[in-house]
Amino acid sequence: MSFLARHSGIIITIAMLVTSNLFMTFAWYWHLKAQKPGSSNWPLFAIILVSWLIALVEYMIAIPANRLGAASGLNVAQLKIIQEVVTVVVFIPFLIIFMGEKWRWDYLWALLCMVGAVYFVNRSNL
Repeated sequence: MSFLARHSGIIITIAMLVTSNLFMTFAWYWHLKAQKPGSSNWPLFAIILVSWLIALVEYMIAIPANRLGAASGLNVAQLKIIQEVVTVVVFIPFLIIFMGEKWRWDYLWALLCMVGAVYFVNRSNL
């Protein structure tokens, strides 16, 4: 049995967590770009409503992803650390591409710290 076949549930879980995190990142931060000087000002209620609708999609993907991950043998700590790494991996390109921030090497160092967390939470299985 190939690696992909043995770990398909975990691979699908990670792909779903990446997708859900894309939605969540937009739900949390899209309005900051919309509120920059020279743009229209949305009422707070409208921003919250749109963000909730975006977050609903995130939950519809993240909850099944966590259930699949648990059914595939991941424990809660592993699922949480994977989600945190996914957050950093999704957030850095979002920050640079969508929000227009400049690259900082600190982003790489933060990501490497998260990779260390993945190692420590999984080292008993290695």
